[in-house]
Amino acid sequence: MSPVEEVRRALVVTAHPDDVDFGASGTVASWTSAGIEVTYCICTSGESAGDGTVGATEMAATRQAEQRAAAAVLDVADVVFLDHPDGAVEPTLALRRDITRVIRTVRPHRVLTWSPEINWDHVATTHPDHRAVGAATFAAVYPDARNPNAHPELLTDGLTAWTVPELWLADGPAPLRNHAVDVTDVFDLRMAALHSHVSQVSASTELDDGMRARFAEIAAKHGLPAGRLAEEFQVVNTS
Repeated sequence: MSPVEEVRRALVVTAHPDDVDFGASGTVASWTSAGIEVTYCICTSGESAGDGTVGATEMAATRQAEQRAAAAVLDVADVVFLDHPDGAVEPTLALRRDITRVIRTVRPHRVLTWSPEINWDHVATTHPDHRAVGAATFAAVYPDARNPNAHPELLTDGLTAWTVPELWLADGPAPLRNHAVDVTDVFDLRMAALHSHVSQVSASTELDDGMRARFAEIAAKHGLPAGRLAEEFQVVNTS
C-alpha cells in the first residue's frame, strides 16, 4: 500500500532506548528532513541492559541520555519515557492508557511501533518487550485513542479522542512487510544516531558494514536500483 501523504506529526513507540535507532532511524531521518515533527515514546528506560556491574538506576539514566542524544542527531525534539519495567513489559490496560495519553497529546497522523508478531527469520530481534509494546500500541491506536469512552480519566486532562489513520510495524514476519523507505542518503546520519548509544554498541565499523549489507538486501527485494539502501515495514491503514 502507499502511505498517506498528509503527515505533519508522527509518533514512534518502542520498548527500549536504541530500538528505533537499530530498526527505523533512517526512516525517521527521512521524515524529519521532510518537515514531519517526530516524537519518541520509549516504554522502558532500558535499565536491565548490561552485564550487571552497573546498577539499574545508573543504567536507566545513561540510556535515557543516550536516547535523547540519538534523537537530537535526527532532529527529534521530544522524547517521552513511560518507565515501565525493562524485561517485564506486558500489554496491560495501564500501558495502553499511557500510550493513549501520548497519542492524544501528540495527535500524530502516523504511528510507528514494533510488530506484535514473531519474526521467525530473525528471532534475536523478537524480544517479548517488543511484541508487548506492539500489541499495546496497536490497541492504543485502535480502538483506545479514538474512543472517547476509553480511559475516561484522560478526558479530565483535556485529552480528547484522536484517530491515527496509519500504523507502521517494524520487524514483523517478512511476508507481511509491504513498504520500503530508501535510506541511502541518510545512512550515515542514522548510524551516527545509533552510535550515540555508547553503552550498547561498539565504536567499530563492523556494525555499520553489517547494516549496510542488510539494507542493500532489503532495497533489492523491493526493486530499488543497485547501490540503494532501504528499511522495510508493514504499513496498515487504520482509519
